[in-house]
Parts: sequence; structure tokens; C-alpha cells
Amino acid sequence: MLKAGLAEGTRMKLAEIFRFNPRETAAARQRIRAVSALTSACHDLLSERGEVSGVRLAGEILSSYQALDEKGRTLFFESLASEFSPDPEEVGKAGDAYRNDPSPQNLVRLQRAAEPPRQELFRRLNVAAGGTLGLVQMRGHMLAHGAGSPGASIAGDLAHLLASWFNRGFLVLAKIDWRTSATVLEKLIRYEAVHQIQGWRDLRRRLEADRRCYAFFHPALPEEPIIFVEAALTQGMSDSVQPLLDPDSPVAAPEAADCAVFYSITNCQAGLHGIPMGSFLIKQVVEDLGKEFPRIRRFATLSPIPGFRAWLASHAEPDLSAKLDDNGWLGDPKSREELEPRLLSLCAFYLLRAKRGKEPLDAVARFHLRNGARLERINWMGDASPAGLERSAGLTVNYLYRPSDLERNHEIYTRDYAVAASRDIEALAKRADAWVRV
Repeated sequence: MLKAGLAEGTRMKLAEIFRFNPRETAAARQRIRAVSALTSACHDLLSERGEVSGVRLAGEILSSYQALDEKGRTLFFESLASEFSPDPEEVGKAGDAYRNDPSPQNLVRLQRAAEPPRQELFRRLNVAAGGTLGLVQMRGHMLAHGAGSPGASIAGDLAHLLASWFNRGFLVLAKIDWRTSATVLEKLIRYEAVHQIQGWRDLRRRLEADRRCYAFFHPALPEEPIIFVEAALTQGMSDSVQPLLDPDSPVAAPEAADCAVFYSITNCQAGLHGIPMGSFLIKQVVEDLGKEFPRIRRFATLSPIPGFRAWLASHAEPDLSAKLDDNGWLGDPKSREELEPRLLSLCAFYLLRAKRGKEPLDAVARFHLRNGARLERINWMGDASPAGLERSAGLTVNYLYRPSDLERNHEIYTRDYAVAASRDIEALAKRADAWVRV
């Protein structure tokens, strides 16, 4: 017999809403009716055998889900967690059977018992028109609720499926230029997360002959970029992002470039957070640019250090954070001269020694080092924009992607968590010991 409605725990939560927020009673009752109907429809979809009716029902479920407000989504995620989880008794029986007789048949039985029914529900929802994008957005909502929430507890089930659906074999690499559809170009402006695009004029400069933009697309989301990277074709490795972002900068001859500088990489879909795609994108672009421009021998990033300012607040002397917060040092040459060696050394220390477990504390560092890049150079005033000053104290980092070293660097990092870094950065980090508070 099919279950319908909400679990008892959810009903109790709503009872608390009725008790303490009388004005929400009518809205809460309407919300519980909507989520109850949605939950029942999900049970129906799992029992559905007809292909046509299943597609129709999947579409109705996704539409109803999109109509829920935030509280309604929370209740629905609680319902998915409570009513579409494995049966502990069945898992226990299957586990005992496999322990006593590890036959292929018992292994299959254990796998079926242990898989949450909501995974099959997600597979069936995926067949609806727009189902893939709907599920990506649903996982984004789950993750937005934060760790420990009902949504976060089941986001892993969707991650398991999305990692298969969005693996490199399904992704299509496309070069973005001014001839790309306006729909996609508008989305680049909206999604850009590292250096905001200031309208069409700014975007056009980023797509000129000495610039490149590449994006991964998925066949199920033809005009929805998944992740994109922006690069500048330069002479020498850039140490400041402002010239690269200047819409009035002259367009250089791309055939004269000897370096490709990746200055922005943006994951467009919050629901795909944690699904590895960026490393494939950068390595594929390195390969393609190397073929198009044989003179380019250096591939590097010009990256922010998003956790540096927060780390300084708790690990550097209080006077340093106070100076940085004041911003008066920016117009004072003497203060800038005093701060430069101190900040560069502290940043090198942060990138090499500050850890999250065995890996670097900085998320951008983890990403590039895991890809096989080398920590090459820290740049003073590499990003003097308000955002750059706020997140990275105005500093930027060049991570060097040398094709011949990528595999070796990746191996030593994933095996030993050893950070490939230049001698200059190693030397800078050693000078920081006197300035770091434990």
C-alpha cells in the first residue's frame, strides 16, 4: 500500500508553527496540503509502470516543486528524507544474508536494499522535459539550506547521480565569442562570479581576438552554460588583473602571445557544486590553445585568494587587520612599502602552511594544486578593486599549468598532499614565522 502525506516528524513541526505563530496558520495549512500532495505524487511516480504517464507525472511533480516557497521546500526535503530512505530492517537482513553467503545474488539484494528510494525517484523525475535542469536547481536549493538541514542530508543522493550525468563524456566544450547566441551571452554576464561583467561593452572586450572564453555545455541543457573560463593571450605572465579587465585596453595581436592567463573560472550552477568539472575544462583549454597558438608555452592563472583576509584576522597581529580595514594605506606610499613584504610573506605562509586537514585551507589553492598546477608567484596589488582588497588584501596568485609537469604534480599532491611551489614562494613563507600568531 502506498504511503501518502507527510511523516509524523514533519506534522509535529507544523504543529509548533500553529502554536507559536498563529498568523501563519492559514499559510502553513496550505503549505502542508501542497507538500502532502507532492509527496503522494512522488510515491505514485515510483509505482508507475507506464512510460507516457510517468513522464507526465514527473513533469507535474517538478512544476509543483518549483511552486513551493522556501518553507515548503524544507518540508518537502524532510519528507524525502523520512519517507524515501532505505528500510533499516531490509538493509539488515540483506547485509546478514550477504555476510553469511557473499554470492552475487545476495550482493545485488544488498545493493537494492541500501539504495535510497529517492534515487530512483530522481531518475524518474529526470525523464520529464527540463528534468535535468530541475534536479540541478533542486540540489542547489538543498545545499543553500546549510549543513545539518534535511536538504543537505539528501543532497548526496543527487550528487551521486549528477556526477554520472555530468561526467566528462557527456560535456561539450564550446568556444564563446561575439557570434554566440544572446541567450548564452546574457547568462555569462549574470553568472560571472570572480570579476563582475559590467554590461555588453565589457563582455565584448573579453571576447576580442586576444581573449578566449570556453564553456562546458550538457546536451540536456543546450543554452545553459555549466562552467566557463576566461583567458587573456599575453606576452609574459600577467601580475595584475586590472589591465586584463579594462574595456578600453588595446587589442593585442594574439599570434604574438607567449602566455595564456586564466583570470576567471565560474561554476554557473549551484546545484553542481562539488561535481568535478573545472579540472577537465582547464586541461582541455590548455590543450586547445596549445594547438591554436604553438608559440604559447606558458599557461597560468591570475587567481584570487578568497580566504586570506579572514585568516589574517585571526592569525596576524591585530594592527595589520586594522590597517587593512581602514584602507588609508592605499594612498600612503610609505604604508604600502611597509605592508608589501609583510603581506606577501604572510600570504605565502597561508597558501603553504594553513591547512584544512592535510590540504591547504584556501579553496582556490586546493582546486589548482589538485589539477597539477604549481604555486608560482604572489603578486602585490594584483587586484586593487574593492572586491580584490576585501577578499585577498589586493593580492593575486599565479598558478602555473605546465603540461609536462601536471601529472607528476597531481600525483604528489593527491598521494602526499605535497604542494608544488616555486623557490620564491618557499622563501617568502619562511620569513613569515615572526608575524604569525598560533
